[in-house]
Amino acid sequence: MIRSELLQKLASDNPELRAQEVEQVVDIFFDEIAQRLAEGGRVELRGFGAFSTREREARTGRNPRTGEAVDVPAKRVPYFKPGKEMRNALNGD
Repeated sequence: MIRSELLQKLASDNPELRAQEVEQVVDIFFDEIAQRLAEGGRVELRGFGAFSTREREARTGRNPRTGEAVDVPAKRVPYFKPGKEMRNALNGD
């Protein structure tokens, strides 16, 4: 599902809301998750899963085109851990 499909689904399930209002709700939702992660926090949505960040150490990578060694700096990357209900739904339990 892409963002536009999500907006259409939410708009059809909530006909009392205008399309702009649905889009604003989705924007706020994703912006708040991103802001919390940027602050080093964690976002837990019960029944769905938890978003957090993990540290990746600096390493030496390779340019796939030239094969030359490239220094990759340390960074934080987003991480998602699915909740129990989601895992059960995916595995048919």
